[in-house]
Amino acid sequence: MLRSCFILLVFYALLSCSTGNSEVIHVVGSANNDLVLWLEGEGFQLKFHEDPLDAADRMGREAILLILSENYPQDRVDIPEGLIALLEEKEIRYYLEYPSDFDGLESTGEILQTRLERGVVVADVFGDQLPPMRILGINDCHLIPAAVNDPLLVLAKVAGLDHAAYGLEGVPVYPILYAKGSGFIALTKLSDFAKGRFGPQDHWKSVWGYLISQLSGKKSFSFDTWPRYLEPNFDENEAISDTDKVNSVKRGVDWFFKGNFFIHEDWKDRWLEYQGDGTNPVGPPVPGYLPTGDGREGLLEGHSSNIYHDGSQQYRYWIRADVQGEGAYALAAAGKLLDEQEYDKRAVNLIDFLFRENLRGGPRNHPDSAAFGLIGWSHTHPHVYYGDDNARAILGILGAMAHLEKQDWNQEILEAILGNFRTTGKNGFRINRIENRDLQREGWKHYWNRDVVNPAPHFESWMWAVYLWLYDKTGYEPLLEKTKTAIRITMEGYPDEWLWTNGIQQERARMILPLAWLVRVEDTPEHRKWLDTVVSKLLENQEANGAIREELGGTDKGRYGRTRSNEEYGLHEAPLIFENGDPIADMLYTSNFAFFSLNEAAHATGNPQYHEALNKLSDFLTRIQVKSDRFYDLDGAWFRAFDFDKWEFWASNADVGWGAWGTLTGWTQSWIVATQVLVLQEQSYWDLTQDSDIATQMEDRLDLMLEDYQ
Repeated sequence: MLRSCFILLVFYALLSCSTGNSEVIHVVGSANNDLVLWLEGEGFQLKFHEDPLDAADRMGREAILLILSENYPQDRVDIPEGLIALLEEKEIRYYLEYPSDFDGLESTGEILQTRLERGVVVADVFGDQLPPMRILGINDCHLIPAAVNDPLLVLAKVAGLDHAAYGLEGVPVYPILYAKGSGFIALTKLSDFAKGRFGPQDHWKSVWGYLISQLSGKKSFSFDTWPRYLEPNFDENEAISDTDKVNSVKRGVDWFFKGNFFIHEDWKDRWLEYQGDGTNPVGPPVPGYLPTGDGREGLLEGHSSNIYHDGSQQYRYWIRADVQGEGAYALAAAGKLLDEQEYDKRAVNLIDFLFRENLRGGPRNHPDSAAFGLIGWSHTHPHVYYGDDNARAILGILGAMAHLEKQDWNQEILEAILGNFRTTGKNGFRINRIENRDLQREGWKHYWNRDVVNPAPHFESWMWAVYLWLYDKTGYEPLLEKTKTAIRITMEGYPDEWLWTNGIQQERARMILPLAWLVRVEDTPEHRKWLDTVVSKLLENQEANGAIREELGGTDKGRYGRTRSNEEYGLHEAPLIFENGDPIADMLYTSNFAFFSLNEAAHATGNPQYHEALNKLSDFLTRIQVKSDRFYDLDGAWFRAFDFDKWEFWASNADVGWGAWGTLTGWTQSWIVATQVLVLQEQSYWDLTQDSDIATQMEDRLDLMLEDYQ
């Protein structure tokens, strides 16, 4: 009996060796590969080999072999002579990636390194969830150019969110995955999808589910152990407590330190090298071993949206004035909430840096100059003056002073406000941008007397809020009158005449702040109606989970609308969506500013609907803060984009400078952190800054800067 059982076991063992075993997968590659880690979690038995030819020789017929790239992108996987023939002869089911040339595959040129190109499905094999023209993100793809018949996936620069809206028209198309005999060949590395931060996850699950199903015969997978090294801090429906929000503030400010964004004098040369002339100030991350500055040398802008093949991300080596003021506000707010003096010290240093550097130097610091008081755009472009950037620097410093309980920079702030005000025209509009050379040639009175109308809240509205704030503190009537004129013209033209930048939703988010503060200084039914008109429309696009959906405006008023062709993808600033209805929230242009503004509107009016929307948005932003043990410089950040249907960081990456995975120490991070503090304290910025004594210097500065125009 025992002998019979032994013979039976041997028979089954031999049968398994000869016909293969769908639960066993042979691997030439790293045990730490993402594909390998997932397959282990799905219950497959993995056997590792050093050499692919030796592995194929030892394996039985119809076995499964994965040959994975280990030194990507430097080295292609060496394919020994005779390997492919042996795989086909033994009907071994295989997946092979990033191979060297072999009989049947000859590259047609040097390895291509791509940036804007994305994967596109071209075969109807992956199931209903991944039909042809579906898009997959593959970051920093290094590709073997080769002629392939009937590929499953290709790489191309295509416009669209999840779907290639214009097909593959007008751009080069490169095969990246195809079937060959009993297996599949990838012309790049696809197996480290988590380390490379490929997306969307469900799209890649469909790809790998299909491939492994074809190789193994297994029809379904749990994906419970799908690797993920970077994710939102909370799931969509997790309850959020005040403790969670306090933690989000701490993590949000600690991210400045984790990312090493404070320039240190020991590596200023690195900053200057990658900053260049400011036209493309990007470079690799600041290494963690380099010392972290204390704010006296300034704060870098954040991350570019370019992700390297290993999942690390480019930095933007740029010094912007607005970022210094906004960063100081976030640090001071967190310092107040958490009683952390180290944050306070850096806040003070950043403000001193802004007023010490060329951002306020040169003609901006000469009382007889038309540019006196203005704040330059950036270290490389101090001669450019954006009103909205000046406004955010000013508001950031005022907020920081309130939290720090200091009045040290009132004169500089007053000069900045009046410098902008005297270059504001009769109707309360400044226009988007003023160049120093034009300002010096024409003089500030030229701008004061212009009869210009520019209903563009993105560029104009927060400076109106600043004027209302200063009017409240000083009673200087021209501030109120010009601002009311501009707001009336803008609201009478809503929405058809509004000039929008990357979407109409972000214009509404910006406009809420001056409307809320207009109610503060003149609480009339008309002013409340204006505010409610904009807030109500914004909130029509707020989801149950708190996200605010992006929206494009009319085609004739947009500065940067829908990408009009595949060729144009990535050539200029652009929205995160392709069409209205796309489930994307924007933390650079909309949700961040809506968060701050809704808090002001809720406190100005006491409207319970505003408070409810504010709290939902606060919860949403807490949930989607980045969590990562692997990517240390991203842990605690907020990316620009979030897909609230997929609940992951995904969107169209068409924007040339500040794309879907961009971070910004100022615009994004600082306003979210600082507003979260206000929400926790149940306070408005208006009340926070109420005790400013800036009025004590008003008469002197008016005499100096506005002469007989008082």
